[in-house]
Amino acid sequence: MKLKHLYLAAAAILGLSMPATAQTVELKIQHFLPAGAPSQKSLIEPWAKAVEAQSGGRIKSRIFPAMQLGGKPPELYDQVRDGIVDVVWTLPSYTPGRFPMMSVFELPFMISDAKATTKAAWEFYQTYARDEFADIHPLLFHVHARGVIHTKGKAVQSADDLKGLKLRAPSRPVGDALAKYGATPVFMPVPQAPEALSKNVVEGIVVPWEVTVSLRLYELTDHHTQVTGPRGLYTSVFLYGMNKKTYEGLPADLKKVIDANSGAALTDRIGQAWEDVEKPGLEAAQKRGNKILTMPAAEAAKLQKMAESVAADWVAEMNKAGKDGAKLLAAAQALIDKHGAKTN
Repeated sequence: MKLKHLYLAAAAILGLSMPATAQTVELKIQHFLPAGAPSQKSLIEPWAKAVEAQSGGRIKSRIFPAMQLGGKPPELYDQVRDGIVDVVWTLPSYTPGRFPMMSVFELPFMISDAKATTKAAWEFYQTYARDEFADIHPLLFHVHARGVIHTKGKAVQSADDLKGLKLRAPSRPVGDALAKYGATPVFMPVPQAPEALSKNVVEGIVVPWEVTVSLRLYELTDHHTQVTGPRGLYTSVFLYGMNKKTYEGLPADLKKVIDANSGAALTDRIGQAWEDVEKPGLEAAQKRGNKILTMPAAEAAKLQKMAESVAADWVAEMNKAGKDGAKLLAAAQALIDKHGAKTN
């Protein structure tokens, strides 16, 4: 019998335990934007450094931006669910209709600011939408700052100015709202937007300022319309999520590290980060000489009124699924107010 086996046998007889070897894991993290985007610089890299430091180096991460491991942005959720990667940053709305509960925050004129709405989204998930993401381990839900209308060759200063425009839309609620305004929504993941603009597939896009830098969208558009008021034009909900088996397979001490860097512990910092990263996009457009516009309050109010039926349709969809749609919508709105809605 080999020495190792003799030791094991002796340990079993004497009730001794073998010295434990600390488990080390490496997480593969994939997302769909370039490495310089806020998704990596403001969220993924700081998160990876924090969990590595707090785990004593036992949690390592490898980051794969711009879908370097393959697939397309709408496939990211299934990739993390199936264990192709360990962690993803993605938009659930890239698969329309699949995650209707969390899309409540993507309804027109829901967002106050990124910080308050991010905190509201996480609390809403915990209270109402856990079942929707039961096959993965969500680490965070967050939103971007208020969406801006970016066009080329045409200024948008009124509801009428949107009529007939082909605009890239990120999600079904936003697309439905654009259709109410008389625009033609064209759905696509945002990495496709530069080519769509350059080939005139679309005449404009609705995105926050922050993504215009990493994709250089400010060079492909020349008019930018901001919508002010108590609530912004729209936002999108992002998911930072982990494979369920990866999480559940961690030893208890490493789970604690992940938990300490998830959810409510992140919402303040990430919500504020997505507000802060708006400035470089705005400044890049200004430096290029693009026209920065603010839609008059009366016209913004028209847009809000015209899009009311989008929220009504969402409520009806929830009711059809056996949920109280009106209650859920009111809960989401109340959570945004609770966490500090802006009134600018």
